Amino acid sequence: MQYIKRAMESSIIKASTQYPVVMVCGQRQTGKSTMLRHLAEPDRVCVSFDKLETRTLAENDPALFFETYGHKLLIDEFQRVPSILLAIKDIVDNAQYNGENPNGMFWLTGSQKFVMMKNISETLAGRVAVFSLLPLSQREIDGKESEPFCPEIEALKSKDYENKTLSNTFERIFQGGMPKLLGDKTLDRDLYFSSYMDTYIERDVSALEQVGKLDEFRALVTYLAANTAQELKYESISRDIGVSAPTVKEWVTILQRSGIIYILRPYYNNINRRLVKTPKCYFLDTGLAAYLTRWPTYETLMNGNASGAFFETFVVGEILKSYYNCGKEPNIYYYRDIDKKEIDLLMVGSNQVFPIEIKKSKTPSEADKNFSVLDKLGLKVMPGLVLCMADEFFPIKREVWLCPITMI
Repeated sequence: MQYIKRAMESSIIKASTQYPVVMVCGQRQTGKSTMLRHLAEPDRVCVSFDKLETRTLAENDPALFFETYGHKLLIDEFQRVPSILLAIKDIVDNAQYNGENPNGMFWLTGSQKFVMMKNISETLAGRVAVFSLLPLSQREIDGKESEPFCPEIEALKSKDYENKTLSNTFERIFQGGMPKLLGDKTLDRDLYFSSYMDTYIERDVSALEQVGKLDEFRALVTYLAANTAQELKYESISRDIGVSAPTVKEWVTILQRSGIIYILRPYYNNINRRLVKTPKCYFLDTGLAAYLTRWPTYETLMNGNASGAFFETFVVGEILKSYYNCGKEPNIYYYRDIDKKEIDLLMVGSNQVFPIEIKKSKTPSEADKNFSVLDKLGLKVMPGLVLCMADEFFPIKREVWLCPITMI
């Protein structure tokens, strides 16, 4: 299978010179262990806790485990043996006490961030750099350099981009960004995603006490795929899938922490009480969302009634990837008030806000019609962007620019 270079690689190498432990988390099959194995030096041993005998040794005799495999180690699916973190902490602390440089000793991967982060924060605080690996970005697929998306006009003027048709874009949206699927053209897409869901449900979700009704849980995943880029209303979901609202909320948290969905919070401050507080939900792999909602081809998706929501999901995902691949968190929100005035994205900086609309057309009309509502937030409103299928980066007004999505 063809290996596609990941934008995160340089950040991983840099973090290994500064932290004893580097952890890469994210949903299954985004290429975490493949990337780290690709980066691993010849003397770094790679083991997986998916293997029963390795897992058993680590659980029953961690001292012997580390005597066997050494201290320059890549451990895949480490959350299956959470007690190993205490042993890692002791090894790191002893190395520091003895005047050794512990940086880069351990690389860890795992797909259950909801389990991992609790254990990490309690045991390895200050000793670990944490990264979230999402499916492949378009810049990674195209072999281009990546950096966090900056909405400032002057920065964008010098940024490279290329023209792509709406058809090209929806073909990418339909396929998604899973490395295995993109690296092996012989794989059947539907069979791949069917197996993916079975693996996710059986390995990750069924192990959790919070999920006892797996059929209903699968129904929730499908519901959220069909409603990507929409407000997350727990009571409505509860009625539609037949479980309680608190249970829906627990399951949504599981999906969020295992990297299947992203929750976008609304911008809210106490100055203006007319702002809504309901978050929006985005699927992090549009290919999986398209599979779950049974779109048969990218053409039907492109021309269907969900095309705008999938396009918005794709763009938000690309912005997230541009940050996560550099080990950063974007400070993004959406805007909606009780008068139903909405702005797709707000990128908030130091006492300033950048409004962004997302439209799948080349020359959207009145896309900036709600930007003026931001004047009442008490922040400096910067020139806004309309991320769309435009052929070039250019202003439609002094304070509003059309921006091709390939600039993300």
